Amino acid sequence: MKLVVNRNILILHFTVLIWGFTGVLGELISVSALHLVWYRVLIAAISLYVFFLYKKKTIRVSKEQIWQYLGVGVLVGLHWVLFFHAIKISTVSVTLVTLSSVTLFTAILEPIINRKRIAISDVLVGLLIIFGIYLIFKFEFKYFWGIVFGLSCAFCASIFSILNARMVKKASPSIITFYEMIGAFLVVSGLLLYTGQFDSQMILSQKDLMYLLLLGVVCTAFAYVLGVAVMKELSAFTVALTTNLEPVYGIILALLIFGQREAMSTGFYFGEVIILGAVFVYPYLKTKLIA
Repeated sequence: MKLVVNRNILILHFTVLIWGFTGVLGELISVSALHLVWYRVLIAAISLYVFFLYKKKTIRVSKEQIWQYLGVGVLVGLHWVLFFHAIKISTVSVTLVTLSSVTLFTAILEPIINRKRIAISDVLVGLLIIFGIYLIFKFEFKYFWGIVFGLSCAFCASIFSILNARMVKKASPSIITFYEMIGAFLVVSGLLLYTGQFDSQMILSQKDLMYLLLLGVVCTAFAYVLGVAVMKELSAFTVALTTNLEPVYGIILALLIFGQREAMSTGFYFGEVIILGAVFVYPYLKTKLIA
């Protein structure tokens, strides 16, 4: 049993490392954030559909569920557009650190949506994260809009995570994700039509196609299947704590690949340590208080 758990922990770390690599790919891919997300969700949806065919798994759900999943998929699509746009107008490091504020938004929004009391631990962790974000704004003001889009991205992620936590109790996570990818595809297609960006700029270079296949198949569909699989053996606490390493892995990868371009001020790293420290302490604090 111990060997199985250790193996799943390694798989989970590998999965989180893959997720951390998405920010790097967002910087490497030359097309706009809208085009990037359009290709990503299309490739991910096709990959999941092929997976269902291989597993001979039905994708039938009720009409009510389809509308729910598609609706949440709209938020997922907007989340990714904001995420990759933030990377393109700032840096991978700035975007990943601001994305960590999803813990703050969840601490505020989850009690409101689920009609529960806000816990003291949530307030304390939230205040720490706000202070960390303040420091990043103060020392990296040149990336103002990148930080704003990163925070907006985290806000969307918080809402669809809360809604997914409800829906996953009644349906398969992979089925939910499949329809969410379709919902994301539809909203991004609508945005492309509205802005007149279904044009020659969508034509991919060989390099962009390779990176997008890696992003859609490996970093989205494959990593998701792995992430769900390990949850059968690992505790929610272990999964939450390990997932918090995503920005850490992403920032390290960005520094290794892009070098000086990702270097920030001392104040930024101080703010980053405060935010990531609060995010890491959060699940431990919640577990202790609940116990």
